Amino acid sequence: MSRRAANPHPSRRAEVPDLAGRIAAKTAKIGVIGLGYVGLPLACLFAEKGFSVIGFDIDPKKIAVLNAGRSYIKHIPATRIRPLVKAGKLTASDDFAGLKRMDAIIICVPTPLTKFREPDLRFIVTTGESVARYLRKGQIVVLESSTYPGTTTEVLKPILERGGLKSGRDFHLAYSPEREDPGNEKFGTAAIPKVVGGDGAKALQLAKLLYDGVVVKTVPVSSPETAEAIKLTENIFRAVNIAMVNELKVIFDAMGIDVWEVIEAAKTKPFGFMPFYPGPGLGGHCIPIDPFYLTWKAREFGINTRFIELAGEINTLMPRYVVSRLAAALSTHAGRALRKARILMIGLAYKKNVDDMRESPSLTLIGMLEEAGALVDYHDPFIPRIKPSREHGHLTDRRSVPLSAKRIAAADAVLIVTDHDSVDYKLIGQHARLVVDTRNAMAKAGARGRQVVKA
Repeated sequence: MSRRAANPHPSRRAEVPDLAGRIAAKTAKIGVIGLGYVGLPLACLFAEKGFSVIGFDIDPKKIAVLNAGRSYIKHIPATRIRPLVKAGKLTASDDFAGLKRMDAIIICVPTPLTKFREPDLRFIVTTGESVARYLRKGQIVVLESSTYPGTTTEVLKPILERGGLKSGRDFHLAYSPEREDPGNEKFGTAAIPKVVGGDGAKALQLAKLLYDGVVVKTVPVSSPETAEAIKLTENIFRAVNIAMVNELKVIFDAMGIDVWEVIEAAKTKPFGFMPFYPGPGLGGHCIPIDPFYLTWKAREFGINTRFIELAGEINTLMPRYVVSRLAAALSTHAGRALRKARILMIGLAYKKNVDDMRESPSLTLIGMLEEAGALVDYHDPFIPRIKPSREHGHLTDRRSVPLSAKRIAAADAVLIVTDHDSVDYKLIGQHARLVVDTRNAMAKAGARGRQVVKA
């Protein structure tokens, strides 16, 4: 008689753990589509937490760079990527057939606006079509791209179901808005709670389990639509409050009051006030765009979003205000017009200490200044060359100039648009004939100058 224990089901192999079991055991394979400012740190985080990750992107240059253990994003160093690649935990691919081997597929693609300020969902649509081609039973698909309420279930879900598989029965679908803040050293991806909304209870359970393994906290909500609305609410809150302080800046400038001093004193109140800061306009992948996703969707319900649209109008007009302040400062302090004036612009990125120029007001300002006849150079330690963009293609390949005493002194005015910490503001103050500062950078750095005008 055999010593081997009798198997009541000799033809049945040991059962493979279900998706929840693989996620909990961190044996689930994670696919992240879109390796930009959102997708790359997320892919790194899952790999750091022990998951096997493949990042998918249509850009072969990104794939080659990542697989060589290097980085193309300034605030994500190669020292973070290289060990993950070497350990086999993170690889990159432009072969989307690999999606069929993934247990979880996370979509992190751009959602820009059209030139008519309407949602441009082509990246979600084409990505959804790619996923649908390789979708199999038992997978979970999570959309992270910022978008209007209804996109996950009204746009992405029908695309995924074209092959006959059904959400909630054959695969699972969820939405979890990205909350990435590039360059924020205090709150990286792992330290930011994740909101999750599922298309059904099982999808919510799996999405929560997935993110529970990598972030400090997950916040489950009742539906993908609610999760989509939360993302828009967060960024509309910022856009409206930035518009308010931008309008206050214009008013207080006319009154001879320093808006920066007002905000610094106001924020000492321990309740009822939250500081927001003015600037030359809005930039980045969220705040200038997300509010218009909601205004577009609201029209479907016959609702006019006057408050949100007014905030957008104020923020959009800020570059024009900066140009008018610069022109006035040149006339008052240098006795010359903007035409043929040599302007040295400090900063091209939309915010300090990052290499992201998406929707940056600096690009708009260069265009406006050159249209007025000014001669513009820019210095940005994070952006050595202007990359192609849809609205500012004529600036492609223009290069950052070195910041030197000679170059500063040769400019009729230095215009500070982005307040990178690594810029030598004291050098600017020592040699500039005129400084027009949109970020209060000179005061924050303790730099003095012959003529410093806040704009």
